[in-house]
Amino acid sequence: MTSPKRPHSRARRIITITLLSLVGLLVVGGVGIVIWSQVGVMDAEAGPLAPVNQDDRVVVSDAGGNVVMSPSSGESTVGLVFIPGAKVDAEAYEAKLAGLVTEDGMTVVITRPWLNLAFFDPRPLSTFTDAVPGIDTWLVGGHSLGGVRACQLAPDADGLVLFASYCANDLSESGLPTLSISGSEDGLSTPKKVQDARSLLPADAQFVEIPGASHASFGDYGPQAGDGTATIDDADMTAEITASVAELLPRL
Repeated sequence: MTSPKRPHSRARRIITITLLSLVGLLVVGGVGIVIWSQVGVMDAEAGPLAPVNQDDRVVVSDAGGNVVMSPSSGESTVGLVFIPGAKVDAEAYEAKLAGLVTEDGMTVVITRPWLNLAFFDPRPLSTFTDAVPGIDTWLVGGHSLGGVRACQLAPDADGLVLFASYCANDLSESGLPTLSISGSEDGLSTPKKVQDARSLLPADAQFVEIPGASHASFGDYGPQAGDGTATIDDADMTAEITASVAELLPRL
């Protein structure tokens, strides 16, 4: 005579099947995120990069997998850790940030976020600042979603610069020297969104809205879905960014 199956054996099988199903879903979800993060990445345009690579005032190098731009001569004491927008190549920002090196004497570290998305990159600010020793003062900043991540890292920095972005965490009581640079024609980080999040920044934060600048004007990666139409040219955009950041430096 066959003995009946014990209830706890059946329960163990159900638990095992459930756990295996959950693990399978997590694996499938993880693979899906990795694949999605690599689809639609906005590459740097070759044209704007060429003058930077040919400029003997700028040294472009690699440090820990990140792009580093530094002055070829003179001492650089202020650095900027810059976090790209979602799915945008680090090199796409070199031309627009080059003026910070040539005119303001800064060192710029453009990070390469994990999975091309800053939200999936848990590394602290020190990961990037330690890669470039000798800098006394560090700003942190970023474009679009990269700026949102920069806000999270800002308590460990000496200042914050937002490029077509705004914070999701409250820094209003931080006393941190802060600059927000936005564009009048930005269809993504719109002027209204920037102003609606103003209360999350220190009361003395500086705000600069560049006339004619769109969301994609802050980099060189081509047009972006949902964005406005830029009426400012690349040279003027670079000059506006350079001059705006220069005004923040005395506050550091």
